[in-house]
Amino acid sequence: MPRPQARTLPCGQGVPDGGARGRGACSNRSGRFETHEKIEFDDGWTGNDAPAQIETTLSPLKSRTIISRNDSPDISFDQSINPYVGCMHGCIYCYARPSHTYMGLSAGLDFESRLFYKPDGPALLAKELSSPRYRCCPIHIGGNTDPYQSVERDTQLTRRLLEVVQRFNQPISIISKSALIKRDADILGEMGQRNLAVACISITTLDRKLARDMEPRAATPARRLEAISRLRDAGCPVSIGFAPVIPGLNDHELEAVLEAGAKAGATGAMYVTLRLPHEIKDLFREWLDKARPDRAARVMSLIRQTRRGKDYDADWSQRMRGTGPVAELIATRFKAAIRRYGLQKPYRALDTTQFQLPPEARPQMDLFDG
Repeated sequence: MPRPQARTLPCGQGVPDGGARGRGACSNRSGRFETHEKIEFDDGWTGNDAPAQIETTLSPLKSRTIISRNDSPDISFDQSINPYVGCMHGCIYCYARPSHTYMGLSAGLDFESRLFYKPDGPALLAKELSSPRYRCCPIHIGGNTDPYQSVERDTQLTRRLLEVVQRFNQPISIISKSALIKRDADILGEMGQRNLAVACISITTLDRKLARDMEPRAATPARRLEAISRLRDAGCPVSIGFAPVIPGLNDHELEAVLEAGAKAGATGAMYVTLRLPHEIKDLFREWLDKARPDRAARVMSLIRQTRRGKDYDADWSQRMRGTGPVAELIATRFKAAIRRYGLQKPYRALDTTQFQLPPEARPQMDLFDG
């Protein structure tokens, strides 16, 4: 099999005054592990009418394993798979951005334009599920970056991972803000009908302009609602994720987003209050000053009111929801809204008893049993 090579993908032109068309971050700040900081500035030679090209590259990432494990008490899953590192959606608030700094890259524009994927993922997954040491418990797909960003149309990596879990009857949950998830409704629907799969579609706003500014390459809100309906019709239970809640920016839409999700067919809901760890806080403030200068100070003030006066508080006991009167009001409104729209129904625990090795993964001598 030929070794996968890095590819350059089509993208938009850069624009002046910081940032680039079709990108969320306004800069490419150096990561916290770098010994030198790179600062971009206009020396007057190029002029504001000569935007730079920002290309997107997709490179193979060699991995020894595909299943990641965590023991964080505030995360609802123990096992996860992330087919991609970096994300073209460019969501300015994305909590995964700092992961790029471990690779010596920026959490800013690098995170959106220098992508990596795991071409050996399906083979690794089959190997790990076949191990005698493996004990079945649900796997979450997409806990860090979106498994259905647009490069998935070409690689079909997530699709091939789903084909593996379907063969093993391995229960999964999956989250996305992409309408591309509809492509795999055949697998997710079949598994959902057997209580082996649930999905969550993230919708942060119904305002197309705000969505374009915050999530420049993600699907429109309307198309995400269509994805909920398609998965529901196929037989896969779907919840709607109003995440993140950004006080002063999108929190007023909480009820409207949950109502729209319920009408589309969602039966559950979740929310997460905006988190700004590490480099994200500077990137988000930079974006806010440019995209919403009229309310930037108020938004940051409200955010700090949910984080004990800081931009971010990493205390795991409250990092997902925040604390204080602002956070408590959001929680109260959310509980009332899910009751009103019938989104409070708990899902059945995914069925781990159906897990089994497919014939091709069984030890050779098993073929002679019976």
